Amino acid sequence: MKISKYPQKETWQELVKRPVLQREKLTELIADIFKEVEKNGDQALIDFNKKFDSAEVKNINVSEEEIENAENLINTELKEAIQQAKANITKFHASQIVEIEKIETTKGVVCWRENRAIEKVGIYIPGGTAPLFSTVLMLAIPAQLAGCKEIILCTPPDKNGNINPAILYTAKLCGVTKIFKTGGAQAIAAMTLGTESIPSVYKIFGPGNQYVVAAKEFAQNYNVAIDMPAGPSEVLVIADEQAISEFCAADLLSQAEHGSDSQVIFLSTDEKIFNQTIEETKKQLQELPRNQFAEEALKNSHFILLNNLDEALDFSNLYAPEHLILALGNYEKYIPKIQNAGSVFLGNYSCESAGDYASGTNHTLPTNGFAKNYSGVSLDSFVKKITFQNLSKEGLKNLGKTIEIMAEAEGLFAHKNAVSIRLKERNERI
Repeated sequence: MKISKYPQKETWQELVKRPVLQREKLTELIADIFKEVEKNGDQALIDFNKKFDSAEVKNINVSEEEIENAENLINTELKEAIQQAKANITKFHASQIVEIEKIETTKGVVCWRENRAIEKVGIYIPGGTAPLFSTVLMLAIPAQLAGCKEIILCTPPDKNGNINPAILYTAKLCGVTKIFKTGGAQAIAAMTLGTESIPSVYKIFGPGNQYVVAAKEFAQNYNVAIDMPAGPSEVLVIADEQAISEFCAADLLSQAEHGSDSQVIFLSTDEKIFNQTIEETKKQLQELPRNQFAEEALKNSHFILLNNLDEALDFSNLYAPEHLILALGNYEKYIPKIQNAGSVFLGNYSCESAGDYASGTNHTLPTNGFAKNYSGVSLDSFVKKITFQNLSKEGLKNLGKTIEIMAEAEGLFAHKNAVSIRLKERNERI
C-alpha cells in the first residue's frame, strides 16, 4: 500500500489517479469482439465462453428447468436473506415513483411530464470469482417497478457451463424475462447487436471490469444507451479520532477483495487511527479467503494523513469516490460539504456492505471519478420522461405574440406562421 503524510495539494492530482489498462489496445480488442459477435452471433459467444472463461457451453440459453432447479440448490437462509433485501430495495425504489403534476405556465397553457418505461433493457451481472446475485436485485427490481417489458440478463457461466443458482433464483424472483450464459465484453456486444437468441436492447446496465466498461462505451456507437461508466469498485474512507480502526480496515478490504483492479483510499486526520488502520488492514488481509485479489488492489491504493477534515473533504471531492464512508464523530456537519460521491455511509456503523446488499439503496454506482457528473442507478434510470402540453385558444392568444416575436428574431418565419395562422383563424371566426 502507498502511504503519504500531509501531501501538498499540488500532488493530489497524482494521488487520485486510478489504475488503467492501455486504452488503445483495449479499444481495438473491444472492436474485434463486436465484429465477431455481429458476424457469428451465438457461436461467437460459445467460442468466447471457452476462450475467456474456459467454459464448455453448447447452448447459451438458460432453460426453464435450470431456473426451477436453482431454487433447490440454495438454502432457506439465503433465500430469506435475498427476500428481505428485495423488500428493502423495493421499498426504497418504489418511493421514487412520482405523481403527474400539471403546471399552468400561462393562463390556458398547461404543461406536464409523464414517465414511460424503457421497453427493452439488458442487465449485466458479473460472475466468475464473485457471482453478484445482489446486482440482480439492484437492477431488476427498479426495471420491474418502472414497467420494462423485457429484462434481458447476461452473466458468465462457470467451467461446467452453469450459472450460479443464487443468480438464477434472484432473477426469477425479480421478473427477469430471459437469461443467457455469456459474460464480458461479448455479452455487451450481444445485447447491443442482438444474436439468434439474444434480443438487442435499448439500454444496458451493470458493473464490470475495464473490458465490460469499455464495451458499454463502445455500444453507444450503435445508439444503445448505458447506465453509466461503472467499472472496478472503489471506496474512500475519511476517519477522525472517533473512528474505529478495525471497522475502517474491514471496509477498505471489503472493496479491495472485489478484484485486483479495485482501489481503496483511506484519509485520516488522526495519526493514531491512521497507523492502527494500516496495521489492522495488514492483519485482516491475511485472514481473507480472497486475499490475493485484495493484496493486488492494495498496491494501487493510498493511505493518506491530512491536516484537517476540510482538507479530507476537498480531497474526496476531487477523487469523487463510488463509495464514501464518513467514520466521523460529527458527520452531520460535513454532509453539506460532500459534492462528488456515488453513495455515502455515515458513522461507524454504516458499513458499505449494507448498501451493497440490503439497506435499500442501489449499489450500481459511478466509478473512476464519474461521480462528478453521474448518479447511481435509480428508478429514473429505467424510464424516459416525456413532456406534454396543451394550449387552449385562450392560451395561444395569451402566448402567441411572445412566440411570434421570438421566431421572427431568429429568422424562422414558418415557426411564426404556425402561430399567426391560428390567431388569424380564431379572429376570423369571432
